Amino acid sequence: MSSEVSARRDAKKLVRSPSGLRMVPEHRAFGSPFGLEEPQWVPDKECRRCMQCDAKFDFLTRKHHCRRCGKCFCDRCCSQKVPLRRMCFVDPVRQCAECALVSLKEAEFYDKQLKVLLSGATFLVTFGNSEKPETMTCRLSNNQRYLFLDGDSHYEIEIVHISTVQILTEGFPPGGNARATGMFLQYTVPGTEGVTQLKLTVVEDVTVGRRQAVAWLVAMHKAAKLLYESRDQ
Repeated sequence: MSSEVSARRDAKKLVRSPSGLRMVPEHRAFGSPFGLEEPQWVPDKECRRCMQCDAKFDFLTRKHHCRRCGKCFCDRCCSQKVPLRRMCFVDPVRQCAECALVSLKEAEFYDKQLKVLLSGATFLVTFGNSEKPETMTCRLSNNQRYLFLDGDSHYEIEIVHISTVQILTEGFPPGGNARATGMFLQYTVPGTEGVTQLKLTVVEDVTVGRRQAVAWLVAMHKAAKLLYESRDQ
């Protein structure tokens, strides 16, 4: 990939919406697949009471819109300002209690797991029914749209075309969880029929590398959950 194309994919711009400042991709086609669109606000004329506690709006009880769901609430039910990275807001924005809880949980993905995915990890990669794995570094692209696999060859898988993500495990250590050994992916390739399979296997002979690889698998599994939620929006 040329540096010019890469820069175009990663370019961003600052825009102002009714909900606040947002740092969005300069080209909409290169937006993050984990992103959520801003909701349509419930019109003020349809908001006579808080949609949580049923308090009547008046001069003293003001109405507020949750930036995540777009519903109307009183200040008591919509007082939290929480980061909403999936909508690209620069600053924390007002959200109802239910949405704030979800956004706080998602913040862990952006603050921790996303960094792991961008850093990448090394795996033995097996494509389709091939019997010979290839050692490759797997990482998420900066714009979060592609999974890059680099070894003797280079592959790019568009995240939105991944249909199945399954962590492979083995054994149940005493007092612990199953041991992650790899991941099974299924994805479609535009212009072709059927589903392509990909298997990532953790390299066992490097302790530090193994920890990084397992962390990457966990982060990728979390990313898949967010991706499916975005599709169902």
